[in-house]
Parts: sequence; C-alpha cells; structure tokens
Amino acid sequence: MKSSPIILVPGWWLGAWAWDEVAALLRSKGHDVTPLTLPGLESADADRSAISQSDHVATIVGAVRAAPAPVVLAVHSGAGFTGYAASDRIPDRIAAMVYVDTGAGVGAPDAEFAGPEKPMPSPEELRANENLDGLTDEQLETFRRRAVPEPGGVLREAVELTNDARLDIPSTVICTGYTSKEYRDAVEAGYDFVLGLRDLRKLDWIDLPTSHWVMWSKPKELADIIGRIALERAPSD
Repeated sequence: MKSSPIILVPGWWLGAWAWDEVAALLRSKGHDVTPLTLPGLESADADRSAISQSDHVATIVGAVRAAPAPVVLAVHSGAGFTGYAASDRIPDRIAAMVYVDTGAGVGAPDAEFAGPEKPMPSPEELRANENLDGLTDEQLETFRRRAVPEPGGVLREAVELTNDARLDIPSTVICTGYTSKEYRDAVEAGYDFVLGLRDLRKLDWIDLPTSHWVMWSKPKELADIIGRIALERAPSD
C-alpha cells in the first residue's frame, strides 16, 4: 500500500498517548504513523517554565523532516496554531494538513495569559465550555488523570508566518464539536484560532458530529478519514 506518512499532534494537556486508538487503527491498515508529545507535556513533573510556541513548532518540523516522504500532518485543538506555523516552515514536506476540530490559528493563542502554565479545566468548566458528546466517564477520568498543564509560553507567543507556499497545502477541517457552518462563521468573524483558513487555496470541510476529543469518541471514523487522505496524497514514484 502506498500512503503518505502520518504525524498526529494532540491538543493542549495531552501527549502522544491521546492518539493510541487512532494510531493502532491506522497501523492495522498499513499506515506509517507517528504520534507526538510536544515539549513540556511529557509528564506533570516536566519543566515547562521556558517552553515556547516556537519549541513546539520546532518539534513538529523535526518530525516532519525525519519522515521518509511528505506527510499528512493532523493537528488537534490548540495545536492548530502550532501545526499551521509548522506548515509555514516546511510546506514542501507536508502532503496535506488535517485540522481536527480546530483551524489554522494565527497569532498567539492567548497573548494575555500570564501564568507559567495552564492546567486542564475542572470537570465542571470542561462540561460547561466543551462538547463532550460520546465520551464515557472512563475516558474523561483518564483525561483528568493523565492531563499535563500546558506551558504558558505556548499560549503567549505568536509565531511569525512568512512563507505563502503554506497556502497551497491541501487542507481538511474535520468539524466535530462545532459544525462546518459554525467554523465558516468563525472565519468570517475573524477569530484568531481559524483565521488562517480564510487564505487557504485548497480547503475541504468534513462534518463528524461528536465530542471535541473525537480521537476517543469516534476513533474509527477519525482514523478512516485520516487514512483516506494519506492514501489520496501518497507519494508518486
């Protein structure tokens, strides 16, 4: 089977473990899959005090460059900012971008954030502010138990974008916690977390109604979409 290598980047508070089920499903179909843990998210005891958004971008760039062929880069949630910045650095090494319930973020995720790190919200805050449809109590408990605070520097830093070649990367937004219409409305309104989608020249939308953490609530469906894109973007001889 010919398929582009796949790199999976989790959102805030998560490590590579968040993709375990999706990665296993993709590997069972013969895909080359690399889930990433970004700097500072290795464990609750990791030193996050000096970690920046640029450090996270560099980690993704390093993984992409290490792949044997241009990759399908799938980024979730807060990693939409990071993944879009990485696509600016190495557009020729990315066969396709997949934004999993997120967008191509521009600017700083939260420029006013002053703390050294951002803990995962309380269960009550999570339930009030995020779509948890389809998640089991066991999955939510695992999330709470394994979550690691996000480095504050990642929230505060805006990474400069300089390479317009990123705009020609085929990109797909998988809309789970919000519909594609709601995402398009957010683009029109100029929200930073989706602002880069406005300028992409090859953009598809897929509605997959479920929780924001779709890798747990609908792992098979998510793996099927990412795997299909990897096959479509397989390197030619």
